[in-house]
Amino acid sequence: MLSDNEKQRYARHISLKEIGIEGQLQLKNAKVLIVGVGGLGSPLSLYLSAAGVGCIGLIDDDVVSESNLQRQILYNTNEIGLPKVDVAKRKLEALNPNTRFVSYNKRLTEDNAHDIINDYDIVVDGCDNLLTRYIIDNACVALDKVYVYGSIAEFTGQISVFNHDGGKSYSDLYPYSDEIKEITQSKGVIGVLPGIIATLQANEVIKVICNHGKTLSNKLLLVDALENSFTTINI
Repeated sequence: MLSDNEKQRYARHISLKEIGIEGQLQLKNAKVLIVGVGGLGSPLSLYLSAAGVGCIGLIDDDVVSESNLQRQILYNTNEIGLPKVDVAKRKLEALNPNTRFVSYNKRLTEDNAHDIINDYDIVVDGCDNLLTRYIIDNACVALDKVYVYGSIAEFTGQISVFNHDGGKSYSDLYPYSDEIKEITQSKGVIGVLPGIIATLQANEVIKVICNHGKTLSNKLLLVDALENSFTTINI
């Protein structure tokens, strides 16, 4: 059930026929893991916390650095050098005390992925390297979990929903090759791009949980911030 406080907090959700009390309860009962609490993970965690997701896992082994602050809106100058998951957990608990946050100050690896992901319904990609995406994908396929994918580079981004209702996986779109271990992704990114991509990812998470609307399962959304273009292709 929703308390009176929760009904007031989520009133703008509850007034939507696609969400309502039932959908808000589904959000409250959902468990979502965010892999990486950086550029994508910052807005992801803020919006999913504010939306009323009942349990949110945060996994990241990094500390806040000066170069993060151009885009990682969860942190400030005084927090440079502190573990991201500790700062994130404290701030998100202040945003929504109704949500339970579980922090993992470590990397997601082949050794721990199944144990961690098994506790969640949905995994959201906020990571910054290709190998971790295959680790997420393999675990989600094995455990039958939904994987909400997002990536960013320079002025462009991608979003999709994998392993949802029998849909395609990340490896179906990008078959694995040992060469990906040697690939270095672009370090440059315009500061607003993570916010654009992450809010679209959060929207997909909410739609999956509430089972309303068309998700990006079996589709790939390509975003170009320089051209203001959004292109959806079938996988």
